[in-house]
Amino acid sequence: MGRRNRSSGDHGGGGGHDGGGSLRWLLTYADMITLLMAFFIMLYSMSILNLAKFQEVAISIKSGLGGEVNGQGRTILGSAGQFSIRPTPITGDTAGIPGQAVKKIQTLVKEEKLENKVRLRVDERGLVISLATDSVLFRPGQATLSRSARKMIDAVADALKDVPNEIRVEGHTCDLPIRSSEFPSNWELSTARATNVIRYLINNKGFDSDRLSAAGYADSRALVPNTSEANRAINRRVDIVVLRSQQMGGNWNEVRP
Repeated sequence: MGRRNRSSGDHGGGGGHDGGGSLRWLLTYADMITLLMAFFIMLYSMSILNLAKFQEVAISIKSGLGGEVNGQGRTILGSAGQFSIRPTPITGDTAGIPGQAVKKIQTLVKEEKLENKVRLRVDERGLVISLATDSVLFRPGQATLSRSARKMIDAVADALKDVPNEIRVEGHTCDLPIRSSEFPSNWELSTARATNVIRYLINNKGFDSDRLSAAGYADSRALVPNTSEANRAINRRVDIVVLRSQQMGGNWNEVRP
């Protein structure tokens, strides 16, 4: 009788020990799942914290190497730069410029669907025609006019050819730095772009050189804050400024860009 009790007790103790050992894998599995979860949470939190900075660095590098950047901050190929601000129709003051010339440019913008590439506005200088540069006039980091640029400039030039006002072409960039053997900074790049537009107007469209002047402002005359790639695309532009009649005749002291 006592023997059976001991046997039963031994069996019970052994059974309890074996049962505890068979459940130990659950503890190991739970520990592993917890560690994996903590690891992926850490990776996720790091990616969120550094995502904006990473995009800024990627855009800067891509732009500096001649890559193209779209308005959403992603680097792509073949994307035309766009103005996010639609042009405002000019129905009142035309800055002393013949109304038919302004209307011709507005018609051109509408017919060619250039609303996202061309903006018209009037300021104290005169009529300002802003042309987007991204994949429209130039490739990023370059100053050679593209084929699409020639078509656009041809249309604007045809509207302005018979206007007697003096014209100043201004090059503008965003705040992303550029360093290359050809352009040490955005000052040289913006000036070269303006100069190349001037040369095209003289050599290809027959403009009198006495009417034209060029200026490069780099990122010093931004239209909107350089706080996003969409805003930077707006600031990267070439302005064709048709000066008011009273600013003609070489009185440059009154010209306030």
